[in-house]
Amino acid sequence: MSSYNVISSDKRSRLIGTAKAPTLIDVRIDEDFAADPRLIPGAMRRSYRDVQEWAPQLAGQSPVVVICQKGKKLSEGAAAWLRQYGIAAESLEGGHLGWTEMQKPAVPADKIPRRDGRGRTVWVTRARPKIDRIACPWLIRRFIDPAAVFLFVASAEVEAVADRFDATPFDVENVFWSHRGEFYTFDVMIQEFGLLAPPLERLATMVRAADTARLDLSPEAPGLLAASLGLSRMYDDDLEQLSAAMLLYDAFYRWCRDATGETHNWPTNKVR
Repeated sequence: MSSYNVISSDKRSRLIGTAKAPTLIDVRIDEDFAADPRLIPGAMRRSYRDVQEWAPQLAGQSPVVVICQKGKKLSEGAAAWLRQYGIAAESLEGGHLGWTEMQKPAVPADKIPRRDGRGRTVWVTRARPKIDRIACPWLIRRFIDPAAVFLFVASAEVEAVADRFDATPFDVENVFWSHRGEFYTFDVMIQEFGLLAPPLERLATMVRAADTARLDLSPEAPGLLAASLGLSRMYDDDLEQLSAAMLLYDAFYRWCRDATGETHNWPTNKVR
């Protein structure tokens, strides 16, 4: 039986991609990280040696799960230190090794853009997003970096803003994070970040179908298209629109993951 200060990989995997996911801190030593330079989705690397320096930065945030190689002394110790600062902290049972042995998703660290001075990835794209440019930020915040910053600017200025503000451009021509053949940026991010799994692949088909008006690809695409266009009319501010759309994509993701086999009909056994 696991300690109450330990979270299992199965329980943790159910929280991935949800708004209630805990903050993840990877404290593996450099040698272990070099042997497998991937991160559990949403995790940020920190040194266990400096835990007393970075612990106060996590105060007031969501619960924290600490990850080391095998879920033993480093994660147990770092989590115990975090609790000294009033932070609800657990260690991941089995650590990074146990997670990957169960063939759960892991993100190549070299695909994650360099973080700014506050530990955030910064992204830039065209203003007035509709579908792909909302779906991608949702994916990044739920699976890569919960604190990610998104800059929406005039199309002609994306490249220059990316250069001047050290931001990563996406969903524009001639950049890494963009369309490839029939695949849209959301598809590309799922592939490059190592997140290929049935729920996200199903959602990617919905996004591609809605964004290309090929509504025959997915029965749910018309609903996503209608909701996306409605949100774009409701909000003049792109960041407010993104904030509102996070709940929309949370709902579609949970449907893709948990509810595709469920139907809902008017009761037929009503007493007459």
